[in-house]
Amino acid sequence: MTLILAVDGGGTSCRAAVADHGGAILGRAVSGPANVSTDPKGAAENIVIAARAALADAGHGDATLSSLPAFLGLAGANLASAAEAVRGHLPFERCVIEDDAGTALQGALGDMDGAVMVLGTGSVLFGRRNGSIFRAGGWGFAVGDQGSGARIGRELLQETLLAYDKVRAQSPLTTAVLAEYDSDPMRLAEFAQQARPTDFARFAPRVFSAADDGDAVALDILDKTLLQVEAQLQAFLWPECEALCLLGGLAELYTTRIGARFRAIVKPPQTDALVGAVQLAVQEFRTTGQIR
Repeated sequence: MTLILAVDGGGTSCRAAVADHGGAILGRAVSGPANVSTDPKGAAENIVIAARAALADAGHGDATLSSLPAFLGLAGANLASAAEAVRGHLPFERCVIEDDAGTALQGALGDMDGAVMVLGTGSVLFGRRNGSIFRAGGWGFAVGDQGSGARIGRELLQETLLAYDKVRAQSPLTTAVLAEYDSDPMRLAEFAQQARPTDFARFAPRVFSAADDGDAVALDILDKTLLQVEAQLQAFLWPECEALCLLGGLAELYTTRIGARFRAIVKPPQTDALVGAVQLAVQEFRTTGQIR
């Protein structure tokens, strides 16, 4: 049996699937982060771990990775230097490395034209129009990722300290957050100095929940954040675009809050990015004769 490997690798986890030549998934596995722009060697290690586990799950644990053609959709692979850096650490017979834009689009939209906005720890926009794929955003927590969980969480901690300093009024949410640090602003500030984007992002769902309860600080944060998200969508979408998928951990929370003109074209994703990677792998390796 001809086997192929497909991988969806991101900043939080790496998911791998082993499929047959028709795209039927035989085994799956998950390992650690695989963002090639931040840690190419670590990403390669997690790709290999997930690949081996997926082979075992498929009942082919005795197969060697070097015998597999692999299609990898990886966060950070839009940087050519990062893609090449990870390639040198991988054992696959034939290895196609693509930006994760293509796998996200394929999973969400299939072969349709349309747009995807990922709203999770980070944020990024992907689009396909007349067969051409393009992207915007995704510049990282320090200088981009507007609308992301990390940016919302950081904003909440900033507002909590401003409330402590009496620059703005306290709210039930800022009081509760500061209480988690024994009402000691220094402890909160020390946490923030060491925090990673994922650490900030864990506060984001609480902002949405508190806004639903009428918390003034949460409402102010979300008002500003929605303006940023809608500005990105307005600039990115084209007049004929009829499909917009929101993906990521915050997608459902945004779906009911974005403006009516965007809600009107929101579609549920057809499937996920890993299945999209399998579909692209079949297309790629059938075209190149790796599978028949």
